[in-house]
Amino acid sequence: MHTIARTPTTDMEVTSIRLERELKEKLKDLSGNQGYQALIRDILWNYVQQKSGEWKPRFSRTDIRASIAATAQQEERCVLTGQLIQPQQPMLLGLTRNGEMVPLSAESLAD
Repeated sequence: MHTIARTPTTDMEVTSIRLERELKEKLKDLSGNQGYQALIRDILWNYVQQKSGEWKPRFSRTDIRASIAATAQQEERCVLTGQLIQPQQPMLLGLTRNGEMVPLSAESLAD
């Protein structure tokens, strides 16, 4: 996940959220040098952008190293086009340069 520069932390509001200890530890492990609070902000911003229609692509075709055919089990959004992929619709899973598996619409890699 890519960190998006948004607001200096001095301009942010402090809030409290209760997380299971195990979840917090897993977030710390996944966040690496980014820090788990920044990771949580990225996750929340991505969710807000997806649900509000303010989606912005995070990847380009050159970021996709390989793809495999799949079937959506829940609603997904193609990381290249922003197109919604409905449950039970054919899709692709793209392997990125960073080793992430991301949802792709079936036609997003077509020439």
